[in-house]
Amino acid sequence: MNFQGYRRPEGSVGIRNHMLILPTVICACETASRIAARVKGAATFTHQHGCAQIGQDMEQTFRTLAGIGCNPNVAATLIIGLGCETIGAEKILKAIEREGKPVEMLNIQDEHGTRRTIEKGVAIAKRMANSVVKTKREQCDVSELVVGLECGGSDVTSGIAANPALGVASDMIIKEGGTTILSETTELIGAEHIIAKRASTPRVGNRIYEIVKRMEQRIKAMGVDFIGAQPTPGNIKGGLTTIEEKSLGCIFKAGTAQIKEVLEYGEKPSKKGLVIMDTPGQDVESMTGMIAGGAQLIAFTTGQGTPVGSVIAPVIKITGNPRTYRTMRENIDVNAGTIIDGKETIEQVGKRIFNEIMRAASGKRTKAESLGHHEFAINRIGPTL
Repeated sequence: MNFQGYRRPEGSVGIRNHMLILPTVICACETASRIAARVKGAATFTHQHGCAQIGQDMEQTFRTLAGIGCNPNVAATLIIGLGCETIGAEKILKAIEREGKPVEMLNIQDEHGTRRTIEKGVAIAKRMANSVVKTKREQCDVSELVVGLECGGSDVTSGIAANPALGVASDMIIKEGGTTILSETTELIGAEHIIAKRASTPRVGNRIYEIVKRMEQRIKAMGVDFIGAQPTPGNIKGGLTTIEEKSLGCIFKAGTAQIKEVLEYGEKPSKKGLVIMDTPGQDVESMTGMIAGGAQLIAFTTGQGTPVGSVIAPVIKITGNPRTYRTMRENIDVNAGTIIDGKETIEQVGKRIFNEIMRAASGKRTKAESLGHHEFAINRIGPTL
């Protein structure tokens, strides 16, 4: 099975061809946005991180920013730093260079301010963009795909229809040699013993229990119950009354394959097949982690309806709720509500989702892309100092 992708000089395969303007810190985001606005085809994002962070929290933000620059959908990157931040532009530059990808950097302080940085940045970005547009799609194998599995705005139809159908598509990708990432650790709570039985080794099984316990400890350390955040008010409105109910539906996205490894947030898979990434249940933070880990595409199920997308990876929206498909059709790519209506089987819809993934991988724009949804958020595990 093949798709039409962009083969990069370092060996990775992208399904989009972005020239990225990457701000290292919140103080550089406005400058990066102004550069991107003047360069046709340039992509950028804003975030509030990059400074006053320490320890694992700082390492996670660095890993995420560097991983975004290394994503196969990114053909070239211009890093915009401030010059005095904790996570400096030089460090991210070196990480992207190690992957063999085209990358340059500017520091606002070194360039003597915003306007000079913008002028110089626009010149560099235009040169890079002119090179990027020359890259042509070519035939690539499904084994080159890394697909993130996400759910948001879940309701009872998610666990009954959309998630099981996405699980069928996940199994099809893995059968062809590709990789899928199951995320959202909070939505493994109460179902970890079920998913751990599918671990390829005892060590992988132990890691599943480890990330769930770590998440539970973080919640307990705050001295509060997480009811109201998980399940969310929308989940409860949609018929999900406990985190266990939500988790039992969530894990269906992972199909039936063995779990090969467990990754930290933003970490790149070292194995093919089904892997788990330790992310929060918050949709955009979870997607960002998987994209930083190399996912070229996100398959996203939603019962209540969630419009979010990504600046780097196409996001395919799938709903198992026939009403949501009718009311939010402009946001939904795949109607899995036909399972609820008795018109199709889970397997039939799973094959449709797989085909939609292949079309998107070859260049078909998703609804989120067409609507300009470019949400971006990095998970935090520590306070701002």
